[in-house]
Amino acid sequence: MVWTLFVLGAVISWGMYGPILHKGQVQLGNPLRALLCVGTAYFLIAVLVPFYYMLLLSVKPIESLLENPASMIVKPSEFTLQTYVDVLSSTASGGQGFGRFMANSALVAFSSVVLALLIGIPGAYAIARLPFIGRRYISGVFLAAYLFPAILMAIPLFVGFTRLGLRGSLVGLIIVYTAQTVPVAIYMLRNYFETVPEAIEEAGLVDGLSRMGVLRQISLKLALPSIMSTGLFVFMIAWNEFLFALLFLVDRRERWTVSLGLSQLSGSVEIPTTILMAGSVVLTLPIIIIFFATERLLTGGLTAGAEKG
Repeated sequence: MVWTLFVLGAVISWGMYGPILHKGQVQLGNPLRALLCVGTAYFLIAVLVPFYYMLLLSVKPIESLLENPASMIVKPSEFTLQTYVDVLSSTASGGQGFGRFMANSALVAFSSVVLALLIGIPGAYAIARLPFIGRRYISGVFLAAYLFPAILMAIPLFVGFTRLGLRGSLVGLIIVYTAQTVPVAIYMLRNYFETVPEAIEEAGLVDGLSRMGVLRQISLKLALPSIMSTGLFVFMIAWNEFLFALLFLVDRRERWTVSLGLSQLSGSVEIPTTILMAGSVVLTLPIIIIFFATERLLTGGLTAGAEKG
């Protein structure tokens, strides 16, 4: 197994670095690039091999896994999707109910994105454009909220939401996720709004637009890449969050999110490893698909405004 990974790393390294050497673009006295390529190759192996093995186990029957747990291939006769059927089916039909959990997670994540952007966009624009006392330090104050661990707020939130009747509801979870993500959304969007030329907005004001009109008709269109990347970032946070989902929803199984469902799945000794791996794929795959589908937009929006932020 170790030798297989070593050879695979060497092959990937040569695939990345070989054409450069062949063209004579790298001097032998400069090994930094070679080291970078080799390191990148082995980093990819460290990331992709565990995911591949997880995917492999999820399409194997448990009998094949017990016979040869170190096997890195799946035979056509062994291939099965029954594990995914068991994971996604409702508990009433003998499954694990992950279909319902994914729907809950999607509802919470999309709602958090919408609310965080509705609050974050005008807040970021105000910090970037409107003069007020403490404007230069307000972003630091927002980010200071992340200096405190989430567990520090867990007990006060648990007590407060219990008294308000929001514990056990997805609404309470959406409120918490929105409060968690608004500061970082404001920080990210502010950097981009500061790169929008003020002359364009001033021209809109001269033409009779109000500040909100300038924001709606000019700035939002120019800041769309950053808005999309911020929304994706908030979605990933809300989709993967576990602590507050456990705190508020643990006694309401029908409202569990997918991360909470996977945690409870891994804590059960009766659940086969193949079912657990299928649940892990169900949790991970949507984020991977979204990331690679929007990778260029995400990286562009995250780095926007870096020269001024």
